Amino acid sequence: MSEEIRTLLARYSDAVCRFDADQWAATWATDAVWEMGPMTKSGRDEIATSWKGMLARLDGVIHAYLNGWVDLDEEAGTGTGRWYVIEHFKRLGEGPMTMYGYYDDEYCQEEGEWKFARRALHRIYYGPPDMSGDFTGFGLQ
Repeated sequence: MSEEIRTLLARYSDAVCRFDADQWAATWATDAVWEMGPMTKSGRDEIATSWKGMLARLDGVIHAYLNGWVDLDEEAGTGTGRWYVIEHFKRLGEGPMTMYGYYDDEYCQEEGEWKFARRALHRIYYGPPDMSGDFTGFGLQ
């Protein structure tokens, strides 16, 4: 496991939990792509703007990784990975929600640091914490 990728994931998760838009945006490559279901955003600026809009609708969120793997080509400065994630969150004026899913990631080195070149979130479960919500199954959205 690359310590640099583990740090990248930790900075991302920490920024989500603290609503730190600058730290979160810094985890993305300049020309990155972010996919969440039917939504696709391209470029760090568009990705960060979209994320800020999502956070504005939340009281709070806990974002944590469960397990994953990474395969890096250090010489080329590229890599791929898959990380299982859980989020507990509460929207303004609503009850708590939980999301289980996984990210399919592509990484690149930019200015000497590993960044997300592409992140695609695939939901496995989305709904109330009591698990009465929708299971989409592995790989289904």
